[in-house]
Formats: sequence, C-alpha cells, structure tokens
Amino acid sequence: MALLTQTTLRSSRLVGTNLYRAHLEEAVLDEADVLGASLVKAELDKASLRGATLDEGDLGSAGLGAVGARAARFRAAKLDGASLIDVRLEGADLTNASVRETSLKAVIDEHTVVQGLTGTLFDPVVGRQAYGARATARNSSSGWNSRGANVRVLGRRPDNITHYAKCSGGSSRTDPQGLVRRRIENGVAHDEAFTRNMRWEPTEYLRLHELGHNEVDLAEISEAKVAVLTGITGHMA
Repeated sequence: MALLTQTTLRSSRLVGTNLYRAHLEEAVLDEADVLGASLVKAELDKASLRGATLDEGDLGSAGLGAVGARAARFRAAKLDGASLIDVRLEGADLTNASVRETSLKAVIDEHTVVQGLTGTLFDPVVGRQAYGARATARNSSSGWNSRGANVRVLGRRPDNITHYAKCSGGSSRTDPQGLVRRRIENGVAHDEAFTRNMRWEPTEYLRLHELGHNEVDLAEISEAKVAVLTGITGHMA
C-alpha cells in the first residue's frame, strides 16, 4: 500500500518486490526490472513502463489506465481481472501471460507478441497496421489466436456499465471532480452520477456532454478504481 505516485524508478531493480495495492499513478518505471513482483490491485494509471520487465509478475485486479508500455515484457505474467484501458502495447511481449476476465482496450502493432497468451478478455482493441495508420477493430478470438494466443473474447462485461471520471483543472482519474456511469439495459441507456447521498442517481450529464454542453473532460476508468473512489469520496456529486 505504498504511496509512490509520480515517483521516478527508471532502470530500478524491483525483483520480487511486494507492491500490493501500491499507488504508482504517473510513476516512471521505464527499463525497470520488476521480475516476479506482486502488483496485485496496484494503481498504475498514466504510469510509464516503456521497456520494463514484468515477467512472472502478478498484476491481478491492477488498474493500468492510459499506461505507456511500449516494448515492455509481461512474459508469464498474471493479468487476471486487471483493467488495461487506453494502454500502449506496441512491441510489448505477452508470451504465456494469463488473462482471466481482463478488460483490455489497447494499442498494439505487428511487433506485439501474444504467443501462448491464455484466458478470457473483455472490450475492444485498437490495432496499428504495419504502415502506421491506426484502425479500430472489435476484439475477436480468431484475431488473437491467429497470432499464437489461446483466448476467448467475452464482449463487454455482463453488467454492461461504463464508468467515467470527471476531470478538469487540477482533477484527474485518481482524484476526479466526480463520477458518472452509463448502464445499458435491454438496449436502453441509463445515465447516473455518484452523489453526496453515497449512491448512484439519474443524471443528464452524459447526454449533455455528448451534445457539447459541458467543458469538463471525461476519462473512462475501471470498476476497481470506482470501488476505491466511492469508498473514500462521498462528497462527490
């Protein structure tokens, strides 16, 4: 549960380190050796992991929102239940990594290695073609498995809820101005905000935001992150 937000750990040696529930938001771990470390439920939003070695590490239920992990190694790493939203994985190596009910929305390229990747995935992937143009494609088992993986794509999570942090001024994903979410039930969208009453209540915020009536930015965040925020920030409305 260490507080290491914005800490520079470039090229550091953290082999076997226990970083359970550690706060590593915006930390710099480029080229760091994190072999076999425990990062269970750690928060790494906006961290930089370029060229880092996380082989055999346990990142179960970890939050990796907007993480830069180009050329990072996750060989035989456990990513079960982790949330990798808007993650850069160009040239990353996920050989024999485990994903079980893992949320994945990432940028990959032809150098991203997924040989032996096994488990189940939620959410879409953004692919970068060899010529450099970015293209959006729905995640598919055949797409992964044709590259040597053995995964099953589950589509969106069963509850079909997308959470957003309201970010403006000095606020961020880790310290947002507020939380809103969209639930889809029977094809109908239900928008809600987490209020001072410590519960989710109907809101028009998302609809108005889509119409351009709000200046506050929205950043998609994981369910795990929401659980932490709603437990400590009841003042949000």
